[in-house]
Amino acid sequence: MSKPKVFEKPTGVKDYLPETVAKLRRIESNVLECMQKWGYRQIITPTLEYYDTVGVASSTSDRKLFKLLDKKGTTVVLRSDVTAPIARVVASLLKDRPFPLRLSYHSNVFRAFEDEAGREAEFFQTGVELVGDPSADADAEVVALAIASLKAAGIREFKIAIGHVGFLNGLFHEALADCPGEQGALKDRLLQRDHVGYRDLLRRLGLADSVREKLEGILRLRGGQEICDQARSLSKDRTAQEALQHLCEVWDVLKAYGVSEHVLIDLTMVGDFTYYTGMTFEGYAADLGFPVCSGGRYDNLLAQFDRPAPATGFALKTNRMLEVANVEGQDAPYRALVAYAPDRVKEALAHAQELRSRGNVIVETLRITGDSAAASAGGSERLARLVPNAAEYNEVIEFA
Repeated sequence: MSKPKVFEKPTGVKDYLPETVAKLRRIESNVLECMQKWGYRQIITPTLEYYDTVGVASSTSDRKLFKLLDKKGTTVVLRSDVTAPIARVVASLLKDRPFPLRLSYHSNVFRAFEDEAGREAEFFQTGVELVGDPSADADAEVVALAIASLKAAGIREFKIAIGHVGFLNGLFHEALADCPGEQGALKDRLLQRDHVGYRDLLRRLGLADSVREKLEGILRLRGGQEICDQARSLSKDRTAQEALQHLCEVWDVLKAYGVSEHVLIDLTMVGDFTYYTGMTFEGYAADLGFPVCSGGRYDNLLAQFDRPAPATGFALKTNRMLEVANVEGQDAPYRALVAYAPDRVKEALAHAQELRSRGNVIVETLRITGDSAAASAGGSERLARLVPNAAEYNEVIEFA
């Protein structure tokens, strides 16, 4: 294997230049401020976690974890999400705090992918966790907050698709009770949004026409609250019916928030079956073919840390939103350069400090020494020699 060149970096990671970082930080700041207004307080967890605790409990499959050995030979992982670390904190450092707990975060996370175009091994998430409230109101709150957060991030056109893992679990159990392998295969195709493969597998299973048509029918279940009523006729299973009732309750609360126009019910959208236990949702921005937001209910996770509790939450894929977020409305800072000769350093730096105290002002300083000072002779030509990038500043102030 050849040695990487000095300018190369590993697959799946990227450099962010100053302009991009400035936009990313504005998105982060706006979203965290929005979350704070809803009562969510920010938490920071370590980049490294133990594999046997947080690594195993995370929603990330084992093959996608970055694993390392510490000096004692214990396996640690780079955090692959923030939900599992927060569950650890809720069960330990916050174990005496009463529920519900509202926590927010902004962190980089790491997932190992095959060498696939566009798959990032390191990315940024901004999200919330609402722990200790099992109600439909709590699920509706995190969906409504996700909508508010997308707006705060500068996403103008988007849709939130909500589903419920209980509906498909109940439907498949009723229709394919003796075929757990086939149930898993069908769920995998829905998880991958492979509707062609889903239909093809249904045809190959040799099901009765009525059963196949029922299972194919869920692909058309996308829309408003009427979808819940249509879905009730597909399954009499208790789990499926309870899931539909829960979604109806969530929808009613979203209408009370005044945000149901941004939401559609999609009963094929169920998230990771091994992780979520109830309502799940994804947010899609216009002109992007992948979700910029995802979340849902995960009532089993806290039990793995010996503090059983219901929980729900979401995460924004912050860096994915960079190309569609519009956060340029803020006034650009006034940029000034203070250039000074060695014998005027004190007054020049004092002036720079005074400028910085005025608010939305960026001030850089430049010491003019030796040949630079001698070469400065006459007007704009002199300024060009002295400061080649002078055009980047609103003002160049000289103490010569």
